[in-house]
Amino acid sequence: MEVKNEKKVLVLSFLGVITFIAVVVGATYAYFTAQGGGTGNINVNANTATTDNLSFQTGSAISLTANQEDFYQGAENKSGETFARATLTANNATNNATRNYYVYLNIESNDFEYTTVDKQAEILLKVTDPDGAEVTTLGSLERKTSGGVTGFDITTSTGLITIADNYEITSTSTVTQDWNIEVIFANLDSDQNANTGKSFSASLIIQKEPMTTSLGNFAEYIANLYTTDGENGLYLHDGNGTYGAQEAGDNSYRYAGANPNNYVCFGSDEETCPSDNLYRIIGVFGDEVKLIKHEYANSDLLGTDGDYSSSTYSNTSSSYYKGTKTTINRYYWNVNGTSTWSESQLNTVNLNTNYLNNIGSTWSSKIANHTWQVGGTTFANVYESPVKTAHTYEVGASTANTTYQAKIGLMYVSDYGYAASPANWSTNMGFLNSATNRDNNWMFMGLSEWTISRWSGNTGSAFGVYSTGLVNYSSVDDYNFAVRPSFYLESSVVLTGGTGTASDPYRIS
Repeated sequence: MEVKNEKKVLVLSFLGVITFIAVVVGATYAYFTAQGGGTGNINVNANTATTDNLSFQTGSAISLTANQEDFYQGAENKSGETFARATLTANNATNNATRNYYVYLNIESNDFEYTTVDKQAEILLKVTDPDGAEVTTLGSLERKTSGGVTGFDITTSTGLITIADNYEITSTSTVTQDWNIEVIFANLDSDQNANTGKSFSASLIIQKEPMTTSLGNFAEYIANLYTTDGENGLYLHDGNGTYGAQEAGDNSYRYAGANPNNYVCFGSDEETCPSDNLYRIIGVFGDEVKLIKHEYANSDLLGTDGDYSSSTYSNTSSSYYKGTKTTINRYYWNVNGTSTWSESQLNTVNLNTNYLNNIGSTWSSKIANHTWQVGGTTFANVYESPVKTAHTYEVGASTANTTYQAKIGLMYVSDYGYAASPANWSTNMGFLNSATNRDNNWMFMGLSEWTISRWSGNTGSAFGVYSTGLVNYSSVDDYNFAVRPSFYLESSVVLTGGTGTASDPYRIS
């Protein structure tokens, strides 16, 4: 007997229109003409076996480009609009249908930048839902007011932005839901000439299935959170800011203080990030984000070979311990006794073999192969000096320039020093065992742990952060400390969600 099975037929098609227009250069104020709207995309139908019919339609792409005739102070804001439409027709048998769908704004190209010191929003996104209400929360996008308009700041955003997530549509006959999108270039009445020659192009996607979404390049996203020193827990180390003489002077963006929102879920896609997969952002260095594991790594990640020690810490080993583990494994820096990082099995075996293998290729591929400065520095430049001196001789202008290329390393001494509130940056690194530093340094976890930096005046010693908070040297084969892997993410890594808190860490694609 032949059995015929009716199957769902899903036909998805999208037509994207991307328009790039040449820009006239040399004007004083930069504004835009906009193209958008219309019904440039063909319908998309998703039919069910019971003759329910869910169809989709989108308007034309939005393109913003410069136009010389709009280059004058006091010009109106320029905008482009488009829409995404879902239409559901119920079947004739039950006259009742419920379906779900997803809407995304895909920013294909955007090379605009902020032109004001305080980073006022220059491109704003306004979203109106099918009920005609303006959407006021959209993932991690920040809502700002510029040029008399309030919307989501997408001045430097690229990639996918989720507009509607598994949105429900119900019909007893035929129902249509429209999402209206407006992208606005704000007239700031200031010199926006730096954006002359820049272009923005985006289109809407509406479909039955979810997509992997992106809020743009991760490093750019974090750097763009910076407005003034201390806001969002970020500090710009350009040597000219509030703390000029104490800054690293490397143009990095670093998190500092007691508990900034710099958590990242790494190594897991679970809806609730496991505590052992929480990492924290040390800072943004060029186009790379540097992370450090929040909790100490145990043998399940680092293994029981290499520089593994059978000794352990317990959660009562230090009254300052801030983690949740009951047992913490300990490792030598190099059980063979030399403080040469290339000869350390903690480096070659535990970190750059076992750890990479245990997190898997999907996650290890997101980690950049980095050139680490491993020449170290003197005792005087660390224990008897503030963090700026340690940084200068450890990785800065006066470094010994001994390098090692690998994916995984440990924190630098200066990473730890700059994680403290700026009030502590002038304190000698060996005198950081005060409550003021411990309570205002997010990187301090309360147990003795290794850094990657060696004591250059001794062939068998490296610096560590002690359980009281100070930095001092220890023999690499006599002492066994806790370990937290640190690494730089590939510059191509993008942000897909999260707010940076421990309960809602940043998620990366």
